[in-house]
Amino acid sequence: MTDESYIQLAIEIAKKGRGNVSPNPLVGCVIVKNGKIIGAGYHEEFGKDHAEINAINSATENLEGSTLFVNLEPCSHHGKTPPCVDRIIESKIKRVVIGTLDVNPLVSGKGIKALKNAGVEVKAGIQEKECINLNKFFFKFITKKIPYVTLKSAQTLDGRIADINGDSKWISSIESRRYVHMLRSQYDAVLIGAGTVKKDNPNLTVRLVEGRNPKRIIVDSNLSLTSASRLIKNNGDRKSIILTSVKSIKKEEKITRLNSLGVQIIYVKEESKGSLDIKDALKKLAKLNIASILVEGGNRIFTSFVSKNLYDDILVFVTPKIIGSGLSVVGNLKIRNIKKAIKLKVNRAETIGDDVLVELVK
Repeated sequence: MTDESYIQLAIEIAKKGRGNVSPNPLVGCVIVKNGKIIGAGYHEEFGKDHAEINAINSATENLEGSTLFVNLEPCSHHGKTPPCVDRIIESKIKRVVIGTLDVNPLVSGKGIKALKNAGVEVKAGIQEKECINLNKFFFKFITKKIPYVTLKSAQTLDGRIADINGDSKWISSIESRRYVHMLRSQYDAVLIGAGTVKKDNPNLTVRLVEGRNPKRIIVDSNLSLTSASRLIKNNGDRKSIILTSVKSIKKEEKITRLNSLGVQIIYVKEESKGSLDIKDALKKLAKLNIASILVEGGNRIFTSFVSKNLYDDILVFVTPKIIGSGLSVVGNLKIRNIKKAIKLKVNRAETIGDDVLVELVK
């Protein structure tokens, strides 16, 4: 096998940590000696041993003279765990092949330097594009101090997310809904507006696949939701968060009730016309170690994120249905000329059930 093949294997192993390691990155590690894999591991849970340590601990024979493959630069600083480079050096590993450098200023380049200073042969930049994409949540979070944001919509062929009465069940196929549940298990949080809560009364949990439930964020500028909503009533895991305006602090009785049900309330700056400052909200959510958010609607929420350019990519499930009148995905962006349209690139497209999933990037 080639260096590229072993790094690709490290990437696949790293994916096992999805949903459990945030805000840390996904990391997989493979150790090879005499053409044979003698150890492998991945970062399994935030706060626990890193991938390199798990791989070293799993080794079936002496590590001296072996090659270690890892998708992300090994750490050289003390965090929740000791530096990985120290253990690599102590194990007398001869060569380290790295997918991409860590963008964390505490690590970037320092891990490689420490290894080289100890006489370890280092090769970096292998399958780099794939390694960066694997940790796009982490890279955005650590460099911009706000979460990675994906907008997700399910729409008809004519761009409607609900009919004229506001009914959206079910636009997409069961296969697409299962895919969305898988996505929920991988993002730190899902976000919707209070209007969607009132209309659909969703759970926003992971049910159609195995996986952990994300945090559930509701944008409710006036603190208008009642405790009858499922997201509030069924909050035994205490993962529901409400973003509201500073003005809402006056509603003391409701706040006390919501807090007693485990709902966390975050007060956000207001913009004009009573809408919340989305960027301020993202900064405050980042302080809760929320590194990735899947925005599931509705129309006003989508419009806010698009108009403020506060998203990283868009996932659109297009179903082969036409209904004519109804609610569009995005509202008025005050664009009056086709030449000023927001332009995106199609990153990939695939068929899921009866639908087509299109991934769009800026």
